[in-house]
Amino acid sequence: MSQRHEPLPSAIAFIESEHTLLIDNTWVESTSGRKIVVTDPATGDMIGQFCEGCAADVDRAVNAARSAFDHGRWRQMSAAERGKLIWTLADLIERNAEELVHIEIMDNGMPMAFAEAMISWCSNWLRHFAGMADKVFGRNASSMVSAEGVDIHAYTASEPVGVAGLIVPWNAPSGTMIIKLAPALAAGCTVVIKPDENTSMASLRIMQLAIEAGFPAGVINMVTGNGPEVGAAMAAHPGIDKISFTGSTEVGKSIIQAASGNLKRVTLELGGKSPVIVFDDADIEQAIPAISMAIFGNTGQVCFAGSRLFVQRGIYDRVLDGVRAFAESLQIGSGFDERNLIGPLISEKQMRRVAGYIDMGVAQGAEVISGGNRMGDRGYFMQPTIFANAGSDSRIVREEIFGPVLVATPFDDVDVAINMANDTRYGLGAGVFSKNVANVHRTAARLQAGNVWVNCYGMTHATMPFGGYKESGWGREMGQEGLDAYLEKKSVFVQLD
Repeated sequence: MSQRHEPLPSAIAFIESEHTLLIDNTWVESTSGRKIVVTDPATGDMIGQFCEGCAADVDRAVNAARSAFDHGRWRQMSAAERGKLIWTLADLIERNAEELVHIEIMDNGMPMAFAEAMISWCSNWLRHFAGMADKVFGRNASSMVSAEGVDIHAYTASEPVGVAGLIVPWNAPSGTMIIKLAPALAAGCTVVIKPDENTSMASLRIMQLAIEAGFPAGVINMVTGNGPEVGAAMAAHPGIDKISFTGSTEVGKSIIQAASGNLKRVTLELGGKSPVIVFDDADIEQAIPAISMAIFGNTGQVCFAGSRLFVQRGIYDRVLDGVRAFAESLQIGSGFDERNLIGPLISEKQMRRVAGYIDMGVAQGAEVISGGNRMGDRGYFMQPTIFANAGSDSRIVREEIFGPVLVATPFDDVDVAINMANDTRYGLGAGVFSKNVANVHRTAARLQAGNVWVNCYGMTHATMPFGGYKESGWGREMGQEGLDAYLEKKSVFVQLD
């Protein structure tokens, strides 16, 4: 039976306490002396504050990470020992899971079920990459390289890229940080982390756990602060060898420009405008909740949210009625009430952005068939919203809204549906609902997306690469590809004669 929870006293105490920067395993004040206010999105109330770092603090953190890397405190530690420390951090996160869940709910506003799943994934992802720390291999190519009369020993080596800058978004703070941190540590890199200024609390708590786990000084550093100052300083810093960024496509493009100074390696997981295609042979009862939560889950604040729905005309009205009924049945409110599957948007700014897109959709001729309004006057709650009859060039169809807004369109021809699905500058995710195995595989092959979900939506796994086509990003996170992103490849040729 669901219930209303009160925040744990330890979570409240943590948020209300003083929070500084983590540099070289020491908690230090920011050079600026400024603070950033923590606001509970469910109420709009201030609940805490933390240090606002600046470029000078990034210098300090990079110097610590650089020293730890160059002096070998981490990369020259045995891979087995590195794996043990990463595993220990996973155990500590698991042991403190309830507190971390409550911190995330207060800081981000997400529903409890989402927060619980995310913290559980953090432990699982850390353990997966802990097991990969001693599985970083090169290969022997001697038999292929040796020429007649010349004996050559040729091999490749995989080496950590160096200091990695990890820039984390606000929509799934702990999870997206661990997706970056776990493979970086397994590869032997040292890191400087910048959590988003809207949601730094759980990341700061995990840093406390990292110190408790026993990571050497300088291996993990964190500078909290605003993106235009701290994030930009990291992207341009000559002492950082790699940037991994999750966020908007526009900011991703600016990071590419800033990173050009020393041609640092860059992984970008950016925006999306993901299509969901429902064929007339789909199991509609299975599809409706999956379609609905593909866009309304986490209040639509998901990079791969299924925000464009294409339904074969014969079942269009039935599917749309089902999604509308599902959306209107969703309970909206505080994440501490387990009955609520929709929480608030992250901020008043984001709420105004979503409301602005809804107004634009109406102004451009689309029909609101459900939702479209703010809920209450306290906190940043928005009704799940469904549009129909939107023009293909309208902004609600073309642009990422990052809110609970779905645009539905019927189709008759499969080719037309796939062309509409691919008609976007993004390519992060896509969904297909059909019982026809041949149709499923043919459609998945034609969709321009880095992730395709069939008869489900949004699944991820540590063994599977995650990333996007087109302007949804560069590179992949998770899987072997996620580890490789933090490694350099070296070829060695030794003449033995």
